[in-house]
Amino acid sequence: MAGTEIELPVPDGVVSGIDFGGHGEGVLLVHGSGHNAAAWADVAARLVRDCRPVAVDLRGHGRTRLSSTGPEQYWRDIGGVVAALSWDRPVLVGHSTGGYAVTAAAAAGVVEPAALCVVDGVVLDDRDTSLAEHASLRTAERADHLRTLFRYGWEATDQQMRAYVEQCVREAGEDRLNAGARPGLVEEVTRRSFLRRGDGWVRRPTLEEIVTVGDVVPGAAVFPSVDVYDRLPCPMTVVLADHGFYASRRDEVRAVVDAAPGRRLVDVASHHNVPMTRPAELAAIILDLVRNRAEPPAGKPD
Repeated sequence: MAGTEIELPVPDGVVSGIDFGGHGEGVLLVHGSGHNAAAWADVAARLVRDCRPVAVDLRGHGRTRLSSTGPEQYWRDIGGVVAALSWDRPVLVGHSTGGYAVTAAAAAGVVEPAALCVVDGVVLDDRDTSLAEHASLRTAERADHLRTLFRYGWEATDQQMRAYVEQCVREAGEDRLNAGARPGLVEEVTRRSFLRRGDGWVRRPTLEEIVTVGDVVPGAAVFPSVDVYDRLPCPMTVVLADHGFYASRRDEVRAVVDAAPGRRLVDVASHHNVPMTRPAELAAIILDLVRNRAEPPAGKPD
């Protein structure tokens, strides 16, 4: 499903995205690190008859030319996006890093969502543990690993870019993250991860983007640690992949869900890339949130 390319204003520029059409309640789809708006195409195709799904390219990703200069910009942009769409209390859906992005946006009050859907993107550590983990991700060894595994920041010619896209499609069936994804979708997502630079292309995100986003502020009110869920004012559904990044910590996820009313845990048989490999199951979960959209808290007009 192609959708319509859009640009949405944020304080220092615009972010790119895809408006998949449809009518009714707004559903904002936010990708994870290394992905982009195209990752949601197969999910959105199953939503358009009941709502209006829009996916964005976060800073440093896809066709959004803006890069992050601080660790919170990428999720604070969600407020500008929702305002530009003139949406009132949308459903926010985020995968992986996007799961934290929508959580942080709601926790900070930059958006008042009707509900959150967090797809294999929870934060479970306390602040000190999270700080140490983020520091470990900003090492030269980590940069080399990402450069080798995903070619982040790679500058490629036209021919090299096309060859890489074809390789990713060809190897998708054997890739544990993408196994089961539609080959055309893998092609769309991989191609959109390259942005024109001069006569060539750069694979996004760059390593500089990842370092900037990971340079979290220790005393920030909204922080990527388990206490962020104490600030949530809305219902939350956590979609947990049974072979995903958090499968071994299911009990901790269950504790977050059980800590407040209006939360639920949904297990899916999948590796981490749920939006690409299990679009029908994920779309059904999102549609349930749309159809059972919660009323705003007492004293606030809908």
